[in-house]
Amino acid sequence: MSNEVKAPRAAVFFVGNQLMLDDGIGHAAYEELPQVFELGENIDLYDVGCMSMDMISYVRDYSFLMTVDAVDDSGEPAGTVFRYSPDDVDRGGMMTSLHDLKLANLFDAADLLGYEAEGMCVGMQVLNPEPVEYVVGLTEPCAKALPLLIETIAAELDRHGFSVRRL
Repeated sequence: MSNEVKAPRAAVFFVGNQLMLDDGIGHAAYEELPQVFELGENIDLYDVGCMSMDMISYVRDYSFLMTVDAVDDSGEPAGTVFRYSPDDVDRGGMMTSLHDLKLANLFDAADLLGYEAEGMCVGMQVLNPEPVEYVVGLTEPCAKALPLLIETIAAELDRHGFSVRRL
């Protein structure tokens, strides 16, 4: 593990495909968050589509990482917002991400290189994770719950000591 002390910096990764209905919840949140909140200069937002191992440098460069993603199979109604640890989605926890590489996988690889950061996930239960054809937009339950998702992201950043101010 690195003994280097990082200045507090946060990266928020908005995961998903806006062409796939509710899988685009990450992109929708990426677009909406800066319309509702002014974020501190030490917070960076990334509309990443899918997580990849190319992102390993972010674990090195940031003290706090958050993913915002669509989830499925939670047993809760569409539009339910969750906050959970990276391990909850990857190591037998209750959440199922719609994407292959998860934040805990990224942390595992970074740990081998001596990088470390704190991480958490925010997600929303989707109604339709796999539409038959490409559709931009969210289903009604997810669109109605988008403000709650935005509030949850802002609250978690604030809880971790980052500057967030409602516009």
